[in-house]
Amino acid sequence: MLALSRKKNESIIVNNNIEITILDIRGDQVKVGIAAPKEVPIYRKEVYLQIQEENKAATNTDGISALTDLLK
Repeated sequence: MLALSRKKNESIIVNNNIEITILDIRGDQVKVGIAAPKEVPIYRKEVYLQIQEENKAATNTDGISALTDLLK
């Protein structure tokens, strides 16, 4: 992991087209602004992990096998 120190209103550029800016710092919270092309998905990590779990559950074939057995 690359760790960088930034102050309020300073930015980081990723891949020549994504800009991450520190908008505000209050206590233990940091407000981050992200400017990226619309085709770049951006999620909070907890939301991303939920999406991954839902996708994993959707591809679970146990339900399909049970349905196939039911239709026989």
